[in-house]
Amino acid sequence: MEYEPIKHSIDRVISRIPLVKKLFFRLIDIHLLRTWHIHKLIRKEAGKFDKEFTVLDAGCGFGQYSYYFLRKFPKCTVKGIDISEDHIIRARDFFKSCGYKSFDFRTADLTKYTDKNAYNVIISVDVMEHILEDEMVFRNFYESMASGGVLIINTPSDKGGSDVHDDHHGSFIDEHVRNGYSPAEINEKLTKAGFSGIRANYTYGLPGRISWILSMKYPITLLNISRLFFILLPFYFILTYPFCLILNYIDTVQTHTEGTGLLVRAEKN
Repeated sequence: MEYEPIKHSIDRVISRIPLVKKLFFRLIDIHLLRTWHIHKLIRKEAGKFDKEFTVLDAGCGFGQYSYYFLRKFPKCTVKGIDISEDHIIRARDFFKSCGYKSFDFRTADLTKYTDKNAYNVIISVDVMEHILEDEMVFRNFYESMASGGVLIINTPSDKGGSDVHDDHHGSFIDEHVRNGYSPAEINEKLTKAGFSGIRANYTYGLPGRISWILSMKYPITLLNISRLFFILLPFYFILTYPFCLILNYIDTVQTHTEGTGLLVRAEKN
């Protein structure tokens, strides 16, 4: 299943009217479990920074995490980079229309991008599973991070991430170059890049797994069959939302010995 064409279709629709894009960001903040875990970690780490700090949104896509930072921390400065020029153009236009000034969006390849000691926070959400040269990206993150900075990565895990259940089963998403990381593997690679204080925790335990199937797998599968299912999506989500919200809450308050997601935090001394 190809996810990127669907993302671009959604981005084209929601970017026509800024208010619609804002509403979409609020909806996915509620609907997608990964945002619950990521926002929780951001809030926990935010006290370490001065009111003015710099953020790199690495692989920014729609720009929803850039929007979250600028909305919650008005004195921060955000730079979003993505390999897709279309995403960057739409994100730039959207943030201008919102009246934000402390942002910059650029097309860039994470395997080549560095900006020495520039960022207090680097966030990369559901990106590393798309990049074969992950260790090169981790080195670039380390070089681009200021001393005392924090790296936040969200990615599928080795415990069924990308909807993989055995060695002979491929990823649910065709664009993935790896099915997921184990905590030990990503810890080793980040340590090799120079990071310390690494914590890699499983997310998407059983409650989160069920929520993901309802909120992501089934809708995307239908949209790959036909774009006409866009018409039915609002009715589908009205039915599934209450269940997903309950499952998401349970997942965020539990500690998981394994799960299909991995939330990673590291720092540069």
